[in-house]
Amino acid sequence: MKRTLSYLLMSLAVAGTFTLTAAAQTPEQKSDEYVFTTVKACEITPVQDQASTGTCWSFSTHSFLEAESIRQGGPKLVTAPMYTASMSYKDKARDYVRYQGNQNFAEGGSFYDVIYAVQHYGIIPMSEMQGLNYGTKRHNHQELYAITRGFLDGLLKNMDRRGTLSPVWTKAYDGIIDTYLGVAPKTFTVDGKTYTPESLRKAMKIDANNYVSITSYMSQPLYEPYIIPIPDNWRHSASYNVTLDELMETIDNAINNGFTIAWGTDVSEPGFTRDGLGILADLDLPENAGSDQERWVGASDNQRHRMVMERISKPGIKEIEVTPEYRQQGFDTLELTDDHGMLIYGIAKDQNGKKFYMVKNSWGETGKYKGIWYVTPAFVAGKTMNIAIHKDALPKALRAKLGL
Repeated sequence: MKRTLSYLLMSLAVAGTFTLTAAAQTPEQKSDEYVFTTVKACEITPVQDQASTGTCWSFSTHSFLEAESIRQGGPKLVTAPMYTASMSYKDKARDYVRYQGNQNFAEGGSFYDVIYAVQHYGIIPMSEMQGLNYGTKRHNHQELYAITRGFLDGLLKNMDRRGTLSPVWTKAYDGIIDTYLGVAPKTFTVDGKTYTPESLRKAMKIDANNYVSITSYMSQPLYEPYIIPIPDNWRHSASYNVTLDELMETIDNAINNGFTIAWGTDVSEPGFTRDGLGILADLDLPENAGSDQERWVGASDNQRHRMVMERISKPGIKEIEVTPEYRQQGFDTLELTDDHGMLIYGIAKDQNGKKFYMVKNSWGETGKYKGIWYVTPAFVAGKTMNIAIHKDALPKALRAKLGL
């Protein structure tokens, strides 16, 4: 996952059962705008901004683990995605060299990258490592990526000539990462207590063995681990393959029992708007054009899609009926890609009673809902790559099928 955007860095205090300002209609709101009411919301930490980096995988999973700490009675704090990114960039470089360049090396990653890194290297507060040692107030890894990729490719090219590597290349490479992102302290204080990265992990009650990844594809055996073949899954982590109904049931079961969900999805769909909506609109239905239906006949595909997109933010638009076949076709044709990571933390309904999932993004406090997105079940069903959850969030019947 590597979706990047540049937005202002602000904070959003989110309580466990709050209703966003969108939940109550104001005099300024039009009747054809969405009005959301919270049904169930887990407590989460403030919205952050990944800015111009491909680190959604780190921000979203840190949000997930922060919510897990709160749920389990651990410390409530904002942790450092750039510490995890730093450790992952170092591991990824060694992997890239080990495979002699025949492995993915990019900014993107997966939920498992964070869970692995936290288990092995611990976790620290964001205040202890902002990852902004390169002279800006907002994250931007374009230069860092160009330098590190150039370093590694140059190293491998030189190896081709000499047939071996210098024993100090890792020290030189790590120096680049540390210069840009900083070095984590060995000890720090949270709420008056002194911790190490490892002891904070334990205080937050984070154990990698308690987390699983779930996905759903027709092409794979049910209830078996499946290594999703995408470039950012460079650690080759496995997800359990379940039915589409079981995937959606798992999400609902998690939220209703106080668990959040790390969500890997594809936000390249036109229905994922910058105003905080995720709707899997059927761009081929003439009724979705509203008052422009009379212009539908004779219009080109682009014109028809434009008519629908003009109404995408209005209640009542019809969505694609998602089936396992729809998901599989999208996966096989690369229409469904590993694009962005976020946190599903609640359920809401609009003024017509339609269900939406409440999603915390990492693009800063932006859009109509200040960094929160409202996403339909159809969008989640059709565009989910995988989810990561605590084992205890699994429905009992599914957990038994998975042998967990």
